Amino acid sequence: MKNDLSAISDFAPTRRQLLGLGLMLAGAAAINVVPGFQLLASAQAAVPPTAQKIADHFSSVKSMSGEFVQFGPNNQQTGGKFFLERPGKIRFNYDGKSNFRVISDGKSVVILNKRLKTSDLYPLSKTPLKLLLDTKIDLSGGRVKSIKEESDLTTIQLADKSVFGNSKITMMFDPKSYDLRQWTITDAQGKDTTVMIYNTKEGVSFPADTFAIDYTANRELNTNHR
Repeated sequence: MKNDLSAISDFAPTRRQLLGLGLMLAGAAAINVVPGFQLLASAQAAVPPTAQKIADHFSSVKSMSGEFVQFGPNNQQTGGKFFLERPGKIRFNYDGKSNFRVISDGKSVVILNKRLKTSDLYPLSKTPLKLLLDTKIDLSGGRVKSIKEESDLTTIQLADKSVFGNSKITMMFDPKSYDLRQWTITDAQGKDTTVMIYNTKEGVSFPADTFAIDYTANRELNTNHR
């Protein structure tokens, strides 16, 4: 993956790229195992203490803001700003003329394209994004598929097939600060979209309407497009 943030494209992200933020719904396809990962033998396998500490630390971050770079399955790049508040709330404002917004209000996730006047709504509970935004990052119940501990990175891969099928989320943390660095969503077709975050701030406050979804506008837009 490139780390040159100046290389971010100013094109409108495709729907697959947007869904890569964690919105891919359940589908039937084989899961690709990320090379180098140590798979947990069963739901009963012990979670390494370091991984549990990292999960607990990230769970304690109740709000966060920063910038992001998104890498699509075909090396497409775009970026913008994000805002996160537990439980269940996140917002991505994409840069450029596309005027894309992805917003979760804790119950639903909406993909807004104001330029094209489209609004796609999904239940948060049916997306891998839910695992990132829960009150507590839950490493129990067989959700942990693999853990990799390195000197400069700790990687935790989570999935919940009973909720969103073969999609999964792989989160990467700094092993010293326990800070989240990036995550990758693998959709039901085995295609990856990675979101790298930087310039983050924790413990921030947001205006009341930051994570608001206009359900009336969503219904009207979808009615008009039928």
